[in-house]
Amino acid sequence: MDFVNFDPAELAKFQALADRWWDPRSEFRPLHEINPLRLAWIDGLSPLVERKVLDVGCGGGILAESMARKGADVLGIDLADKPLKVAALHAQASGATVAYREISAEALADGCEASFDVVTCMEMLEHVPSPDAVIKACARMAKPGGWVFFSTINRTPWAWLIAIFGAEQVLRILPRGTHDYRKLIRPDELKQAASRAGLELRDQRGLGYNPLTRNFRLHRSLRVGYLLAMQKNRRQPAMKKASSSNQPRMNETDKAPPA
Repeated sequence: MDFVNFDPAELAKFQALADRWWDPRSEFRPLHEINPLRLAWIDGLSPLVERKVLDVGCGGGILAESMARKGADVLGIDLADKPLKVAALHAQASGATVAYREISAEALADGCEASFDVVTCMEMLEHVPSPDAVIKACARMAKPGGWVFFSTINRTPWAWLIAIFGAEQVLRILPRGTHDYRKLIRPDELKQAASRAGLELRDQRGLGYNPLTRNFRLHRSLRVGYLLAMQKNRRQPAMKKASSSNQPRMNETDKAPPA
């Protein structure tokens, strides 16, 4: 595969923070705090026990390890080698059984089509140059009837105010520069890309944060962060190429609000 779907600057950010991935007081505190919410949501829709699961963009393994503890057979993949090493060491120390590989979703899909009961891709799409390619790869690797879960951040002025200006610059619960507004993805864009890949929407949730109580919650508004649960069609139609004139493309229309 000639094209590798990653942004070197994005990869470098997470490489530099790898040793702090499992510190709940570090820059990764939000991931630790939202993990029980997203884990319960995934497990409630598609029980994880004895399921074969792929976690795309697994980073240091917070979600992958928690899914393994639910009884799933989990493979976590990422292109950042330092977080993967941290993930493997933590799993060994904690006794969790998780496999990790340094490989892209697109490359893995070439040899693992229709192989997984559940595919998760959480907080990752907004960090790659071609989200569509990742979405298509995730769909390819899900078994017919299998589940694919995505989470990302909406591209609206309100999302910029809350997730970038508020979270990164005011509250500082995320490192400054974690997100680029131009790379954020609207729910309709993600849903249409998933539909083109043969996935059907089954559930959706918004991710909210209360700065007074410092608690995250899942709710119905998709205005800022959001999660989508998709299921792969049992009978797959032939893939159609997106029309450049009729299909919206991710990240192409909106400029970043002034910082």
